Amino acid sequence: MDRRSFLKQASAASAGAAATYSAPALSQNRLEWRMVTAWPKGLPGLGVGAERLAKRITAMSEGKLTVKVFAAGELVPGLQTFDAVQNGTAEMGHDTPGFHLGKHRAFAYFFGAPFGMSYSEHVAWLDHGGGQALWDELGAKFGVKSFAIGNIGTPPFGWFKKELKSVADFKGLKMRLPGMGAEMIKRLGAVPTLMAPGDLFPALQSGALDATDFTGPANDLALGFHQVCKFYYWPGIQKPGAVQQVVINKAKFDALPANLKEIVTVACQAGHQDMLADYNHLNSQAAKVLKEKHGVKFLRLPDEILVALGNAAGALLKEEREKLDPLGRKIWESYFSARTELMALTEGADRAMYNARALKFDYV
Repeated sequence: MDRRSFLKQASAASAGAAATYSAPALSQNRLEWRMVTAWPKGLPGLGVGAERLAKRITAMSEGKLTVKVFAAGELVPGLQTFDAVQNGTAEMGHDTPGFHLGKHRAFAYFFGAPFGMSYSEHVAWLDHGGGQALWDELGAKFGVKSFAIGNIGTPPFGWFKKELKSVADFKGLKMRLPGMGAEMIKRLGAVPTLMAPGDLFPALQSGALDATDFTGPANDLALGFHQVCKFYYWPGIQKPGAVQQVVINKAKFDALPANLKEIVTVACQAGHQDMLADYNHLNSQAAKVLKEKHGVKFLRLPDEILVALGNAAGALLKEEREKLDPLGRKIWESYFSARTELMALTEGADRAMYNARALKFDYV
């Protein structure tokens, strides 16, 4: 599906967002849940991942818990998924914790901190390092429970209309960026903002944005960013290993029988693994199309800029810790303790292998 189709669907969906939908049905021990998403319908990876999750839960429960998906704008606007789940408009939401720092700044660490943990490191912390328990504790304050539902791996830094040559190029730059990455680039003089995916292309086209990040080549190609921007910068240090989430109304989840709770939990785990694999496959193909067909320049951020961003992120994160409440500080300490420990393994394992693989030698 091309960008025009996405934008047309998003516009039509927004127009019908006020439509009335029937409440979830409960008959003969069967439930129907509504899942609102932040994504245009059919968007590769994210939108498709939401649809796959709904089908997986429905099939695994043999229809005892049926999930109906509403794309961004069909029931609520894309950036209002959390609120919709909180107030009972929907039982589930599919988005990212990085959209909800206005609720609590510590949600950032379940999304990903600038220069933070990679995908494999982040998942290790969530699943076995106490991260999920802390996420549950934070979510309970808002009446929700969240699960990691997908990961975009290491994304690009973003699309730019002009080449980045020095730190000075950030001054006055209008860029879409979620999470703490927004505050990081602000410290270099940029003007960050948060927009829903369906609004990004028009904003780039009109000049409301000079640059944007999103997820990676597959989604970016579908949304048409290459039609306005030709400079595509890596690496995505603003959100390495960025976690996507399903956020569930806690009262609704707690009311489920034990077998359905387990089905939802396992379906989310399967969806998390599946989304990253899907993105790796799709992005490798889309990157080739962007380079060879559309003439997009894939560029590495200059070291001067990376160091400046790293310094800005370091100062920001130290200040963030001091602003947090006791639970937020506990999350901060846990996240960065895990980062230190897991980085030591990554340096000797994954990074060492990547460096060895990049050497020049005869191979297939």
